[in-house]
Amino acid sequence: MHAFDVLGDPVRRRILELLADGERTSGEVTSVIRVEFGISQPAVSQHLKVLREAGFAVVRPDGTRRLYRVGSAPLQEIDAWLDRFRRFWTPHLDALATEIARGRRARRTEEEP
Repeated sequence: MHAFDVLGDPVRRRILELLADGERTSGEVTSVIRVEFGISQPAVSQHLKVLREAGFAVVRPDGTRRLYRVGSAPLQEIDAWLDRFRRFWTPHLDALATEIARGRRARRTEEEP
């Protein structure tokens, strides 16, 4: 499955958001996803399996628990793919940063006695 197909699902994106905050047990992930999306535990397990098989999630056993964390390789591949498109937004973000800095300088100048 292509990386964008995996990330195209809102449940899987939310699971990755949860994992981005740190390692979580499958039970913790399931609890949040069940509340937010109203899906069953087996459905959450299937989403975790898809993320695992695509490399977006890495699991390690800890006794009877399964701890999940983000796998970085597919995200690096997406970042590399996006690289050719950065030229469309990077200059705009740079210009925004410049305008924000100008505004801060202007406010400081106005506030000085």
